[in-house]
Amino acid sequence: MTRSEKDKMAAGELYHPSAPELQVELEACAAWLARYNAAIGEPAAAWHALAAERLGAVGEGAMLRPPFYCDYGFNIHLGTGVFLNYNCVILDTARVTIGDDTRIGPAVQIYTADHPREPDVRRSGLERGVPVTIGRNVWIGGGAIVLPGVTIGDDAIVGAGSVVTRDVPAGATVVGNPARAVGKKDNG
Repeated sequence: MTRSEKDKMAAGELYHPSAPELQVELEACAAWLARYNAAIGEPAAAWHALAAERLGAVGEGAMLRPPFYCDYGFNIHLGTGVFLNYNCVILDTARVTIGDDTRIGPAVQIYTADHPREPDVRRSGLERGVPVTIGRNVWIGGGAIVLPGVTIGDDAIVGAGSVVTRDVPAGATVVGNPARAVGKKDNG
């Protein structure tokens, strides 16, 4: 039996993003995003219910300030009290998990979409998704970019504008491009 491109995408295998079944999902997400992003100014309960229509999980008290952008939505799992500020982008070709009480600044970008390193394979249009996991009580400063496959541990801090290319240990503070650890966490 031939596996669907959506099944391959979910398994983290190479897949064709232009497959008709995935185009239908992208169009459905685009329609949902138009509704979600138009709900700016609505009561929190209204946009929370709207977010729950498309996202994989939306914990109690989670907030995504519009405008918000993603590929599919169903691969995004938000814990309780998660906050994403304006203009965040999540390319969710694979699962993105964001733990309880995590704060994400404006214009943060989280990517799971990855492309083959071999030129011929890349030219074929194949890609794959690699999950991103962000722990509990993490703070990601505005404009940061989190690359495919990264895990950010609980209580970590990612400085504004940083590009996170590698895993971040729990409690660490990272800054820069590429993001590197600096000093001890300030609990002040």
